[in-house]
Amino acid sequence: MFSRQGWVLSLLSAAVLATGMATGTWGVADARAEGDVERGEALAYTCMGCHGIPGYRNAFPTFRVPKLGGQHEQALYLALVEYAERRRSHATMYAQAATFSDQDKRDIAAWFASRGEPRTEGRTGSGPRVARGRDKSQVCAACHGETGISPSPEWPSLAGQHEDYLLHSLRQYQTGERQNAVMAGQVQNLDDDDLRDLAAFYAAQRGLFTTRPD
Repeated sequence: MFSRQGWVLSLLSAAVLATGMATGTWGVADARAEGDVERGEALAYTCMGCHGIPGYRNAFPTFRVPKLGGQHEQALYLALVEYAERRRSHATMYAQAATFSDQDKRDIAAWFASRGEPRTEGRTGSGPRVARGRDKSQVCAACHGETGISPSPEWPSLAGQHEDYLLHSLRQYQTGERQNAVMAGQVQNLDDDDLRDLAAFYAAQRGLFTTRPD
């Protein structure tokens, strides 16, 4: 499944595509404009009904809603754009994001990002899946970092994210329910065990956290 040649080609492809995304040459919305944190706090009030509750679960399919604390501002903004444009499939998120102006999205992203940096203290998880996922995650490191803390603001950090949410997201990239050329290329030849191993590895790292209301 993961030949040395395949890994090298995938890493080169990811690096080239990441460069294109970061410089805006691939038609991605410009995420570099700053949002208004104070205004974003008021707008994000509705979001806290799901994202502000530790372990809160999406009803169907069942997975824990993602942690947003410690995430990059630009990655959060781009996620809202993708939901609004139906490039990410989720009825509730579409209903929310589609009502926001572009500035609203930037302000909400700015507020969540203002809650703090990824948390790196404490022990990381372990186990057979985590170990296998660590090896398989080499191809992901160009965009998401060695341990899931992304070095590029356009790409989301994955460290500490809920395992079931990560698995759900990876499966959606395979089915096309999430539309992203880079991710589609990376996951197209992975089987479900590969996806589970990757999700387990990133979930076991220290990083993202649930944002709580003040």
